[in-house]
Amino acid sequence: MALNLTNIVANFLQQNPEQKFTGREIADWIFATYPDECREKQKNSTAIIIPLDNETALLNQIAAEISSRRVSLQKQYPKIKTTEGRPRKYYFTKSTDSAEIDIAESRATSPASKVNDSILKEHDLYPILSKFLWSELGIYGKRIDEKYSHNSRGTGGNKWLYPDLVGMEVLSGDWHREIKDCVQQYADKKTKLWSFEVKILINRSNVREVFFQAVSNSSWANFGYLVASEIEGANTLKELRILASLHGIGFIKLDVENPSESQIMIPAKERSEVDWDTANRIAEENKDFLEYIKLIRQFYQTGEMSKLNWDTSTDQ
Repeated sequence: MALNLTNIVANFLQQNPEQKFTGREIADWIFATYPDECREKQKNSTAIIIPLDNETALLNQIAAEISSRRVSLQKQYPKIKTTEGRPRKYYFTKSTDSAEIDIAESRATSPASKVNDSILKEHDLYPILSKFLWSELGIYGKRIDEKYSHNSRGTGGNKWLYPDLVGMEVLSGDWHREIKDCVQQYADKKTKLWSFEVKILINRSNVREVFFQAVSNSSWANFGYLVASEIEGANTLKELRILASLHGIGFIKLDVENPSESQIMIPAKERSEVDWDTANRIAEENKDFLEYIKLIRQFYQTGEMSKLNWDTSTDQ
C-alpha cells in the first residue's frame, strides 16, 4: 500500500494535539509505524542524484515530501498550523490565533511557571538573546527592566517606551590606537546602538501590535529588532516583511535550545543617527537605560570596554 502522507501526517498531528513536531520527527514516526510501506517506497524509488539506498536518505526524503505538501495539508486541514524558521514545526490546535497568544502569555505569568522549568517565559529569552548577540554578532547587550522606571507620567504614560533589551556594537575594536584617537578628535561614530523587543510567540493575531510596539520603543536606535522564540504561519512572516519594508524594523527568530542557530530572518534598516531626544526621554524614566547611556559615554571617553556591566556571558 502506498503512503498517503497528507492523511497520515494529519492523523498523527490530530492524535497529538498542541504538540509541535519537525518534519523529520514525523518521518521517524511514519517509518516506525509503517515500515513495510516505507520499504516499498524505498524499493520503488527511481532517484539518481540522491538514491534512497539507506535509511537516512529515506527519512530525509519523507521529511522533504511532508514539507512540499505543507500548503495542501493546511488547506485540507485548517486546524493544522506550522511555525516558521529553522526547523519548521507542525502541530494541530483547536485554539484561535488570539487564544494561542493568551495561552502563551498566561503560562508565562502563572504561579505554576515559577516551579515548572518546562514553561518558557519571556524573561527566559533575554539571556538567550544576549548570548546570541555577543557570541555571533559581537554586540554588548543590556536588559532594560520596566521595574526600574519612574513612571512619572502616570498609568499608560510610558506605554511602548522601553525596549526589552538594548545593545552596543563597537566598530573600533580592532582599530589601531592612532586611528581611534583620530576618530575621537573628529567626533566620528565608533559605535552603533541596537534595540530589541522580545516576545514568546508571534502569529496573525498579534503580529501588527507587537511590530508597532517595536517601532515605538526602537525609534531612537541605529537598529531596531523584534525578537521571538516562535513565529507561526507563512502569512505572519509575510506581514512582517511588508511592515519591515515600510518601517525598517528587523526580525530575529530566537533558537532557545541553541542560541548560535538563531536567525536574523529580516535585517533591520540602519538609521544613520541616534534620536537623542527620544533617548533622553527614556533615560529620564528608566535607571537601566540611563546606566546604558553612561556605559556608552565611558567608552567614548576612555576607548575601553569592560564586559562586567554588560550581559555578555556565554554561559547563561
